[in-house]
Amino acid sequence: MKLSTQTIATVSARHPWRAIGAWLAASFAAIAAIGVLLGGSLTTEGAPTNNPESERAVDVEARAFPRDLETLVTDVVVVRSDRYTVDSPEFEAFVQRVLDSSTAPALKQGRSYLTDPSAAISADRHATLISVAILDDGDTDAVIDEVERADEDPAFEISIAGDRTLDHDFNLLSQEDLEKGELQFGLPAALVILLLVFGAVVAGLIPLLMAIVSIIVALGIVALVAQQFELSVFVVNMLTGMGLALGIDYSLFVVSRYREERGGGREKLDAITASGATASRAVLFSGTAFVIAMFGMLLVPSSIMRSLAVGAIVVGVVSVAAAMTLLPALLGLLGDRVDALRIPFFGRRSVDVANPEGRFWGWIIRLVLRRPGLSLALSAGFLLVLAAPVLGMKIGASGVSTLPDQFASKQGFVALGEAFAGATTDPVEIVVTGGLSGTAPARALTSLEATLADDARFGPGEIRRSVDGEVAVLTVPVEGDPASDAAVTAVRELRQEIVPKLFGATGAVVLVGGTTSENIDYFASVIDPAPFVIALVLLLTFVLLTVVFRSVVVAGTAVLLNLLSVSAAYGLLVAVFQHGIGVGLLGFEQTNSIEAWVPLFLFSVLFGLSMDYQVFLLSRIKERYDLTRDTTDAVTFGVASTARIITGAALIIVAVFAGFARGDLVAFQQMGFGVAVALLLDATVIRSVLLPCAMRLLGDWNWYLPSWLEWLPEIHVEGHPSAAGPALETAER
Repeated sequence: MKLSTQTIATVSARHPWRAIGAWLAASFAAIAAIGVLLGGSLTTEGAPTNNPESERAVDVEARAFPRDLETLVTDVVVVRSDRYTVDSPEFEAFVQRVLDSSTAPALKQGRSYLTDPSAAISADRHATLISVAILDDGDTDAVIDEVERADEDPAFEISIAGDRTLDHDFNLLSQEDLEKGELQFGLPAALVILLLVFGAVVAGLIPLLMAIVSIIVALGIVALVAQQFELSVFVVNMLTGMGLALGIDYSLFVVSRYREERGGGREKLDAITASGATASRAVLFSGTAFVIAMFGMLLVPSSIMRSLAVGAIVVGVVSVAAAMTLLPALLGLLGDRVDALRIPFFGRRSVDVANPEGRFWGWIIRLVLRRPGLSLALSAGFLLVLAAPVLGMKIGASGVSTLPDQFASKQGFVALGEAFAGATTDPVEIVVTGGLSGTAPARALTSLEATLADDARFGPGEIRRSVDGEVAVLTVPVEGDPASDAAVTAVRELRQEIVPKLFGATGAVVLVGGTTSENIDYFASVIDPAPFVIALVLLLTFVLLTVVFRSVVVAGTAVLLNLLSVSAAYGLLVAVFQHGIGVGLLGFEQTNSIEAWVPLFLFSVLFGLSMDYQVFLLSRIKERYDLTRDTTDAVTFGVASTARIITGAALIIVAVFAGFARGDLVAFQQMGFGVAVALLLDATVIRSVLLPCAMRLLGDWNWYLPSWLEWLPEIHVEGHPSAAGPALETAER
């Protein structure tokens, strides 16, 4: 038996309980893996994988200064009282009570001014800092709870800030955004759209069921992968969002084709077989295009980007497998009961066999094709105007200042800045090695300390020397949020200008570390490989489409139009988040920059998702063209006959990613908004105007394939014209 999508669908439909049993077993195994392995395997850190300067600085410092728990500080507790000074018995008693009554080891062992003369005290003597070392992420909750409990005393204000607290809050916020955005908004919105598209409750629930199964199985696989490779906690958000989008989309196309074939007169098993030969094959190619686009992100030397890619690739593969096997099995069991519980008014077939083009979209297509040149120029000009702001895009990172005010780390950051001007939990760590026994490096280090102390962007520093005298570390505070533009600019100038000027002729090796340096290296890790990622995705996508449609023109047109929609999405992203246009109306937070990973992520995701629709649309156009040899007729039929389904699929993804945009995490707001607007443009301007007009003007050139590529195999994505199905035959009549 020849293995094909048609064969797989037929076998699954003939033996439905075997297929369903296999997926149930996989789901239960995945749930077990998630429960046992996933929780402690994901990290909130965005570790680079290319050993940048900031990482080398950490390594040198760690070897020179072995970890000393007595001096280690990860977070600070800010204690302030407007009524008492630190010298008063009440203030001393409160600090001692916080330490003594704490059940959290990190806080109980905290170092305060009561026992440590070097502990910070504010200039007005109304505030002090308690240094704590949180060694385990699980202890962070306990420390925060203790601090919040102590804050109930009306005479004192107490808060906490630092790396562990910030990581905890970003993790918590991502989980809250996932729950509120995806589960409370994305899922219900997707279900409503599915019910409207299918007009029946059962048919509408099937794609949602498929998405949930795909997400569960994919999460189980990710739990196993996380045992061998470090994955970011954001892989869960990515996997859930893309699982909903792809699982629903692929099921939507297959179920729609099945209903279309049944409406055209095929028997149940024949309809499933025909869907397997057409829609399932299109799903396979679309999924391949999506996975190819995601592979580009694996080139980025960042654990976050690679984690997002892993999540998308795994759920993409699982979604395709489920659509090719589990879905035909369900259709084999349900048969016509897939149309059960019809919804009034909307309870019609998704594609009316008597008029497959759809009146509204048929009218739109014919209207724009009357003047294809003008329509093409106006729509392309509109998208270019939207894309224009991209020229002013600034790349940055979301720091503590972008968190909502109710989070502990944000409150601690504000309190620290108010009581201790210039203080920070994330100083710059300047590590100097080589030749320190000589006078030149030592003199340069002293000069650097003085230079930075006089710079308003920094503060007074502290020099530590290793026991063997071979390594020195100058610790200097940097003003404000370490992820802010001002801090990044200051540290970048320190690395590129100040340090080379002072140490250039000394022979010493100087490495600048710290959180802000890590951000700078993170930006470079995302920006530097971007041209290679974009080139790889474009090339592989072009090759895939050329092979599938046997046309370099169709492939080139699809790639160019996708680039145009992505550029328009970038421009809108900059206009809204950097320039603040409509942020109040949309409920977003204006920022000075776009999160560094978002542009490259959007490019890969949008290219993958857009190609989904391009494959489905172009396959219908090619299917019609093979019958009529009339490009205008093929374009009109292809666009109009897929309009309702593709629009519904796009709206589902818009709803899913709008859920991300509704959250409080700025990076997710940008990601969700970018995906949503790009797909709206793709499903409207690109698909209904630009693509039809371009293909109308190109005419027979659409199907041009150079003679030296004639060896490429003929692949009929929607099946061979002779087996296109009753629906297409009815359309032809």
